[in-house]
Amino acid sequence: MRVIAIANQKGGVGKTTVTMQLGAALSRRRRVLVVDVDRQQSTVWWAENVRDRLPFDFAGNQHLNVLTRLRELQVEYDFVLVDTPGNLEDTPVLETALNAADFVVVPLTPEPLAVEPTLRTIHRLVEPRQLRHAVLLNRIDARIPSQLNTWRELLDATWGVPRFDTYLRQYKTQAEAPVLGDLVTTLRDNRRTAGTISDVTRVGLEMTQQFAPALSGRW
Repeated sequence: MRVIAIANQKGGVGKTTVTMQLGAALSRRRRVLVVDVDRQQSTVWWAENVRDRLPFDFAGNQHLNVLTRLRELQVEYDFVLVDTPGNLEDTPVLETALNAADFVVVPLTPEPLAVEPTLRTIHRLVEPRQLRHAVLLNRIDARIPSQLNTWRELLDATWGVPRFDTYLRQYKTQAEAPVLGDLVTTLRDNRRTAGTISDVTRVGLEMTQQFAPALSGRW
């Protein structure tokens, strides 16, 4: 079982989107549990809007104690994804989640105001625990040709933090997914949804490869 914390002390960078959509993508081939310890309970609201059965097991509105007992679960999961709070006030909650984690996904939107909280999360909370981690660029605007390369260069050369090769582009389909209860496993694959499905699927594949050969097998 691999515990993946989705973490950033900057709110609004897409932690819930990454948690829910990555959980759905991984569930195509793996057994997944999604846990929510953020008091905003955004994943709970999203899950309640899903019309079909969730493709993963879901534990919303959980007390912190569940994180310290994840290894004791009788049900075997390949991945446990934990949606965490995005503010300084809930730092103890985030620290508990990180103490239970094997890997940290750090979503980052291409906004200057997101930089300092993201680097603070990594340098003060993630790195001291010697946790494997990677930044996931989110809401990349394909209409801005230089945006992706600029932010990749910042992550690689200026800040020197690990990142996913894959990224999530900005799509209306993705923005509307929580209120419509959509997941990549329930979306109809057409011209409108193809980009969202492709992006999340590639992130899921790269996430799985982070733990190869422990989770070997064709995706």
